[in-house]
Amino acid sequence: MKTRVTGSLNASLAQWLIGSAVAPAQYVAAQGAVLQRAGRVHVRQIGGDIWIGGDVCAVVAGTVAL
Repeated sequence: MKTRVTGSLNASLAQWLIGSAVAPAQYVAAQGAVLQRAGRVHVRQIGGDIWIGGDVCAVVAGTVAL
């Protein structure tokens, strides 16, 4: 079962970990294992940018009227 992960948290951590040379420029982060709701986030640094990705499961669809 796939579960939700926090992309913004992982992006912030990646900036710190990669910037401090604690983590490589590309890695997979695990989140939620203690709650038995493990999720995975793919982290990659390209130039000065941090990119966060992974599999998604849409749970809400709709439009926004302006």
